[in-house]
Amino acid sequence: MAELRGFVMAVAAAVLVAVVSLAPGAAEAKTTIEPCSGSDSCQALLGYTLYADMKVSEVAALFAADPAALLAANALDFGDPGAAHRILPMGLFVRVPTRCSCADGVRKSVSVRYAARPEDTLATVADVVFAGLASADQIRNENGLASTDPDAPLDAGQKLVIPLPCVCFNSSDNNLPAMYLSYVVQVGDTVPAIAASYETTVTDVMNVNAMGSPVAAPGDILAIPLPACASAFPKSASDHGLIVANGTYALTAGNCVQCSCGPGSLNLYCTPASLSASCPSMQCPNSNVMLGNVSTHPTGAGCNVSSCNYGGFVNETITTSSPTQMSRTTSNSCAD
Repeated sequence: MAELRGFVMAVAAAVLVAVVSLAPGAAEAKTTIEPCSGSDSCQALLGYTLYADMKVSEVAALFAADPAALLAANALDFGDPGAAHRILPMGLFVRVPTRCSCADGVRKSVSVRYAARPEDTLATVADVVFAGLASADQIRNENGLASTDPDAPLDAGQKLVIPLPCVCFNSSDNNLPAMYLSYVVQVGDTVPAIAASYETTVTDVMNVNAMGSPVAAPGDILAIPLPACASAFPKSASDHGLIVANGTYALTAGNCVQCSCGPGSLNLYCTPASLSASCPSMQCPNSNVMLGNVSTHPTGAGCNVSSCNYGGFVNETITTSSPTQMSRTTSNSCAD
């Protein structure tokens, strides 16, 4: 119990809750932020509610994301013909993958650029287009704009950096791999319901967000820890640090490899993907076993079971390994 208290105190010390003004007379929204230093980043997710019917490619373009990565983060099949042009309905909630960087001493995503359309205002860009993931004040400050009425029209074509909330917390939660989702609290939401929908506990949500009570107001942005599968690829791999949220998958190695997590196991499982027409070899060395496959060979004691596992994308090469395990059987034959 002492160790748990220590963990909670350590998390609370590393979390700040920013108070964001929404509009004159409106309640102030709270956002959990993580102080940081250095230039490291992590994979994170943004919870986004579509303000209109949009194609997958349009949502991806809005957040400077890869359409295939967007489909993967929502466990949708990228292999379907025309998947990137699939129309998603207004009001649909999706998870948008992003790189969570360290900027101005806090974790946030600053890769999104938005070109104002006719009749756009800071308020509509913040509250409608980006569904409350950023406030008008945050967009104004990020772009060094004068303090103006958030409802004043922007110049059409004006380019804006959109700062989006995210946290890393070492990609772990209670010493287990985790990916963090930035969730905008909606009208009617409760912390217990939010926790239950993401298979976590109220206590965990409170600890991560340094909350004194299990109460959140509409517009607040909570960091929700999602169980995940972590990789162990070497630092020389371009996909070093790959982490995949439970129940989803990620594409890596130039979209040649699909790495999945769960839902029954939190062990990363990688197989060839079908998105790219030209890929490096995926055969394990000194073996005829391909990535993701298993071979069995009978021995006097049972079966030698060899699998072909993914080891990262190094120098444009898909690295693999083929560990062998002994499986004892009641006969001299190996089951397929």
